[in-house]
Amino acid sequence: MTFEELTTIRHTLHRLGELSGNESRTAGFLADELAACKPDELITGLGGHGLAVVFNGLEPGPTVLFRGDIDALPLPEHPGVPFPCDNPGVSHKCGHDGHMTMLLGLARELAISRPRSGRAVLLFQPAEETGAGAQLVLDDPAFAPLRPDRVLGIHNLPGFPLGAVVLRKGPFASASRGLTISLSGASSHAAEPEAGRSPALAAATLVQAFSSLPQFETGYGTAAKVTIVGIEVGGPAFGTSPGEGRVMATLRALSDETIDRLAQRCFELVEGISTAHGLAFDLAWSEMFPATVNDPRIIDLVALAAKDRGMTVTEAEAPFAWSEDFGHFTAAFPGALVGLGAGIDHPALHHPRYDFPDDLLPLGVAFWRQALNVLLSHSP
Repeated sequence: MTFEELTTIRHTLHRLGELSGNESRTAGFLADELAACKPDELITGLGGHGLAVVFNGLEPGPTVLFRGDIDALPLPEHPGVPFPCDNPGVSHKCGHDGHMTMLLGLARELAISRPRSGRAVLLFQPAEETGAGAQLVLDDPAFAPLRPDRVLGIHNLPGFPLGAVVLRKGPFASASRGLTISLSGASSHAAEPEAGRSPALAAATLVQAFSSLPQFETGYGTAAKVTIVGIEVGGPAFGTSPGEGRVMATLRALSDETIDRLAQRCFELVEGISTAHGLAFDLAWSEMFPATVNDPRIIDLVALAAKDRGMTVTEAEAPFAWSEDFGHFTAAFPGALVGLGAGIDHPALHHPRYDFPDDLLPLGVAFWRQALNVLLSHSP
C-alpha cells in the first residue's frame, strides 16, 4: 500500500470523525475497505459499531489479535486542518484515524500474503475514549469465537522520535475513574441561610479532602492522583442561598487495587461530610478505565520485532498518566500496549493543533506486520 493511498484513507477517516458509540459512518467506510481485502471472516456490529476481520494462516497456530480504536473526541477542529471533520465540535485529536489506517494497511498486506501459520484477528474497536468499548466487545457473544492467545495495541506518542517503538513491562497506562457527587440540601433566602441547608461548605470540604487523599491514603511507591475537575454550587442569584451542588473529580492510579482503595475512601468521605452537613448525596462513577499492564513475554517479542525492522526501541521510564481501555484486553489475555513515536516536537494528544503525522503511517504498517510474524511464530 503506497504512502499516498495510506494518506488518502487517513484523511477520509479524519473527515468522518464520530464520537464514542456513534461511529456508524466510520464503521461503514471500514466495512467496505475490509470487505475488499477478502478476509476469511468479517464481523460487524461488534460491541456497538466495532468490526473484526480474520485472516487464517496456511498452517495451525496461535491466534493473535491487533486492536485499533475508531472513535474521535468532542473537541473542535483546528481551522488550519485542510481536511476538517464533517461533524462540528468533533475531531480526531488522539490519532485514532491514524491507528485505523495503519491496521487497514496491514489488512491490505494480509489480503495479498496470508500468515504462514495461526490466525490474525484485526479488531477495530469503538468507544475507547469513554472507557466503554473494550468491555462491550469482550462481552459481545460474537467475540467468543475470536478468542485470542495474544493481544497487541498501538498508540501514537508525541514527544518521542518519529517511528520509535516505546515499550514498558508491567504497568503502561494508568487506571482512572470519573466521580460525580451530587449534594442536596434546601435553598433559602440569602438573608436567612440558617433557614436552609446550603451544600457550599460541604463542597469546599470535599475538595480539600479529595485533594489530600493521595498523600494520606497511598504509599510512597504507589502513585495516585485525585484531580478536581468541576465544582457547581448555586449561581448569580444573589438573593438565594443554594440547595444543590456538585463536585466532580478524576481518580488515577497505577494499579486497579490502588484505585479501588481510593474509590472506597471517597465514598466514606462523601458519606461522612454529607451527613455532618445534613445533606443527601448521590455518588456516580463514569469513564472507568482499568490499568493497562503489559505481559513481559509479549514485550520481549515486540522488541524483537521492532529490532528486526531496524526501528529504535525506547523503554518508557514510568507508566503514562493517561488511561486506555485496552487494559481490559491485557487483563484477559497475554498482551501489551505499545507506543509509536509521533515526533519529538509534535503537538500533544488532545492539543488543539494535534494531527496524526502521515509519515508515521508506513512505519506503523511495517511494524504491525513484523510484530504479527513474530507473535505467530513463537508458541504461546
